[in-house]
Amino acid sequence: MQIEKNQPSGRLVAVLLGQLAFGLLAMTICLPSMQAWGDIFDVSQPAVQLTFSGYILTYGTLQLFYGPLSDRVGRRKVLLAGLSIAMIGSFVAAVAPDLVWLTWARVLQGAGSAAGMVVGRAMVQDLFDGPDRTRVMAYVGMAMGLCPPFATIIGGQMHVHFGWRANFILVTIVAIGLLIAAWRVLPVHVPVTTVQPHWGRNMVDAYVTLFRAPSFLLYVAILAMATATFYTFLGGAPIVLGSYGVGPDGIGFFIMVIPMSYIAGSFFTSRVIRRFGNRRMMDWGQKLTLTGMVLVVALALSPLASPLALVLPLILLGLGHGLLVPPALTGTVGLIPALAGTAAAVAGVSQQLMGALGGYVVGLVPLNGALNLGWLMLLLSSLGYLAQRRLLKSAP
Repeated sequence: MQIEKNQPSGRLVAVLLGQLAFGLLAMTICLPSMQAWGDIFDVSQPAVQLTFSGYILTYGTLQLFYGPLSDRVGRRKVLLAGLSIAMIGSFVAAVAPDLVWLTWARVLQGAGSAAGMVVGRAMVQDLFDGPDRTRVMAYVGMAMGLCPPFATIIGGQMHVHFGWRANFILVTIVAIGLLIAAWRVLPVHVPVTTVQPHWGRNMVDAYVTLFRAPSFLLYVAILAMATATFYTFLGGAPIVLGSYGVGPDGIGFFIMVIPMSYIAGSFFTSRVIRRFGNRRMMDWGQKLTLTGMVLVVALALSPLASPLALVLPLILLGLGHGLLVPPALTGTVGLIPALAGTAAAVAGVSQQLMGALGGYVVGLVPLNGALNLGWLMLLLSSLGYLAQRRLLKSAP
């Protein structure tokens, strides 16, 4: 027995978007405060960075646990448990007496927030069907594109006017609100998988089933390469823009180009997906992305090399990802509906791991100008395009 498919009502979609965006809010709202924690707690900056790394570690890896667990015991139970853990972690962070307590609180916060990301994606699969599912995934893309920049802006203002602890108090309040909303709005999910004698065996069987599905792995590869391309840009853009004379106060305006165009592309996808379908939207998205990357490399080789020559072609990258990512997400969770939670977990972790790898590799090459950054992003985008061509051949 499964829960009934729904039309994308405003209240239901808003609650799902809140669950998915919560982890990004908790991750990024305190970033402006990290500059001050070294002095506040009298510790080194690498020690401060552990607060962020600890969050990322549990936020990424525990998705692999929450996904199959939600397939087995139900979505809402797992989501409510995760939000409760995140709420406790956020409160402990707000009252942390030193950086050690703050670091462990962030680890706990990430462990709980992971549930919203993976269960939210799986519930889109559960609750919506056909083009409506991809349309809601497009809304997810818009929300997740808006969340990091706006959370950082809000976090900076809260830090200046009320102190760094205010950000964690705000996140605690948001977690409580999402708990109430999830309890009252989200329907109960009845698992459709066959119950195994032990939950660990059930989890292993779920992953084995997915990894035996070539189309699923190709969808995951497409998403992972898209994320790696964007994270490579985030890792290298400050250095490249600095080589063009852009200071710290101006970098954010250039970086905003991709998220804002991604939101526009996701909105366009939500409007036309019924007419054109998933595969055509993905094809357009890949072609726009590759065109943008080729232009970045070409302009970096020309006398026109400049900050604008780097970021303006990336409007095509953002638009392309807005067309590409929502249907690719739909493909990952829709191939085997009974394992939607497990599938969402694999996709989420793969995106974060490849994104982290891209952000690391870009630091290994010279970045005096945009050329090497452009080549790396073009390579990653091309790998995603190759995965998509293979997908079309294997499942036309």
